[in-house]
Amino acid sequence: MRKKPATVRIARWSATHPWSAIGLWVVFVALCLFLGGAAGTNKISDEESGVGESGRAGRITASGHFIEKPEENVLISVANGGKLDVATARKAAEELAGKMKALPEVESVGTALPSPDGRALLLPVTMKGDTENADTRVQPLLDASAATEKAHEGIRIDQIGTGSTAKGLGETLGEDFKKAELISLPLTLLILLVVFGAVIAAGVPVLLAMSCVGAAIGLSALASHVLPETSAVSNVILLMGMAVGVDYSLFYLKREREERRKGASHLDAIEIAAETSGHTVVVSGTTVVISMAGLYLAQEATFASLATGSIIVVAVAVLASLTVLPALLAKLGRWVDRPKVPLLWRLTMRSNESRLWPVLLRPALVRPVLTLVVSVGALLALALPALDMKLKQPGSDDLSRDIPVVQAMDRLTSAFPSKGTVHQVAVRAPAERAGEVETALKTLLNRTEGQELFAHDQTPTIRASADKRVHTVAVGTPHSPKSDGARKSLELLRAWVPEAIAPVQDAEGAVGGKVAQGVDFTGHLEDRMPWVVGFILLLTFATMVIIFRSLAVALSAILLNLLSAAASFGALVAVFQNTWAEGLLDFHSSGAVVSWLPLFLFVVLFGLSMDYHVFVVSRIREAALDGANVRDAVRDGITRSAGVVTSAAIVMVAVFAIFGTLSMVEFKQLGVGLAAAILLDAVVIRIFVLPALMTALGRWNWWPGNLNSARRGQHAAGSDETRRLRLPQPVPAGATQYGRRPSYGQDSGYGQEFGGQQQTSSREREYAPQEHQQPYALQDSYGPPQGWTQQEQGHDGRPDL
Repeated sequence: MRKKPATVRIARWSATHPWSAIGLWVVFVALCLFLGGAAGTNKISDEESGVGESGRAGRITASGHFIEKPEENVLISVANGGKLDVATARKAAEELAGKMKALPEVESVGTALPSPDGRALLLPVTMKGDTENADTRVQPLLDASAATEKAHEGIRIDQIGTGSTAKGLGETLGEDFKKAELISLPLTLLILLVVFGAVIAAGVPVLLAMSCVGAAIGLSALASHVLPETSAVSNVILLMGMAVGVDYSLFYLKREREERRKGASHLDAIEIAAETSGHTVVVSGTTVVISMAGLYLAQEATFASLATGSIIVVAVAVLASLTVLPALLAKLGRWVDRPKVPLLWRLTMRSNESRLWPVLLRPALVRPVLTLVVSVGALLALALPALDMKLKQPGSDDLSRDIPVVQAMDRLTSAFPSKGTVHQVAVRAPAERAGEVETALKTLLNRTEGQELFAHDQTPTIRASADKRVHTVAVGTPHSPKSDGARKSLELLRAWVPEAIAPVQDAEGAVGGKVAQGVDFTGHLEDRMPWVVGFILLLTFATMVIIFRSLAVALSAILLNLLSAAASFGALVAVFQNTWAEGLLDFHSSGAVVSWLPLFLFVVLFGLSMDYHVFVVSRIREAALDGANVRDAVRDGITRSAGVVTSAAIVMVAVFAIFGTLSMVEFKQLGVGLAAAILLDAVVIRIFVLPALMTALGRWNWWPGNLNSARRGQHAAGSDETRRLRLPQPVPAGATQYGRRPSYGQDSGYGQEFGGQQQTSSREREYAPQEHQQPYALQDSYGPPQGWTQQEQGHDGRPDL
């Protein structure tokens, strides 16, 4: 007797010990959440996240151990934007300064400064404590500003700073994600209700996915103490966890239901689902993990953090589908199909073959070369805009202008440009050279005077560390971060700083800041991209060769996924580098794509696309191994998997599209990019390109292997039990057996009709009750059943029907 695959052995134990499996899973999730909460999250610091010269500037600054105090900028202007009454404004500033000084959260209040155009006053306020939790302590200051504004009619008071900006953006984003969660869960449940037609069956994948997200967030907090975590990780875990968690459960649950419909017992159906869909889940999860691991080669802290979070949540989702899902199905039994939604239930239980999918597949099967040329041409045309892709780091100019704190930031930078885009100059030298360093920096600042590329509303302040080894100065520019002026000012500073500090012995200098970080990050990605992409392509290719024993299948998988990714990049550029979709998606176009997004999108898409590819091609190969020709195998494999793939794709597209409604442009681009890619992959690639390519290749699909050899190995070279169980069932007395090949249709190739009598397949017989297997138990396992003649046998030992 052959040894069962690990997925089957695990599923059988879980199904026969359901309470133990469920209890262990609950303990596992609770333990992850408890340990993650107790350990806390170790966030990425500036010196860890930077690359290139800006990263060096961050590390120089950090070595100075400056005490950073949260600062607030209170802007006093006229409500309607008109000319400011200076006397009234100064009276309001004095009153507000008095209120601020009386607050325990305030350390000091500076002198009110007029703007160069005379339209505003700026009151600087320094808070006590550190910058980490300033947003939780800033509310009394905001209340004081609001009260002063109310007491002076016609005066507008804006407060922008470390705490107030973080609080304003945090509240907006918090509402965004809360809305996304409130929409995504009911929407996912609704889609699954349509798929299963039963409430419990729809709820199981969602419940499991949520538990996976919770466990992964706890584990990622623990992992952050080895690899520091970026703030976006929890959002990526939610995005990936809901998508793959629901998909993996969907694959498993659909197959288990399919086998029960054919007459398998509940336990047998779970085992068959574990051997087929469970194996697919493991392979799919492995390809996603391999793809995400490629991000480590980017050698950048943010990508390493995103990779770690994604790998954890995918691994947890695979573990859940192999362990606790069989236990839930075994414990629920027939209750998994309750309560039924009448109309939807009847639609999901239709036994006749779908009429839609054969019609959609007809062009690819009848005219494969023409369909391939047209569909590939359309995807390449959609990919063309990607050639003009521009990259930039996200900044304040990418935020929605409807957010109140963003509007206040715009008014502040308009009145005081030095508070907007700022370059950070950092110099490190021996302490005895401190005087020379200050002289060099003053010389540098003198060169910026009179230059239109730099701001002149305030005199920059040179700061020195306590040990006099590190000096920093912030140099403002009146240009927005995305503008050419900001980049030109950065280029000038980076040319002037080495010249300024050249006379200082052993001095080291660098220019950082938001603009510098964007430029350096983009350049770093361009250098590392070939390594990441090459790693993913090579390991994915090797994985597909191992799974399907075919170079052709592996190569076609790589090419199709590259085509799908290129088309999604083109759509991303067309939407976000232009202004036509601003009103539709509620964003302000920066004329560029967020710099970290293309590489992350490519990695995620390559992994997720393999889910569908492995699932569909596995079904096609099943049909081919059962004797169908290539055209029939492609048609039947895709038709049989179409419902599951389409349902999974709809869930993913729905979850990803919700992220397109968020205010942060990077999440908006991430959601739209992923949704477009999955939609293209599930519709264009799976309906037109893949079937057309496989039909055109014919027997070369399995090159360099031989499918006939695989059949012989499957039917003749296996164990005695395998060979015995692959023999057809005897035809019951009175039944007529027509001499024709099996039809591969809705019943997934595991039960073919012969003259109206159901003929069960090898896998059905393998898991069938013993009384069904008894007729063959006493026969010679190497030969056909008694009564068959040699002429009735096919080349593989099966009857030639």
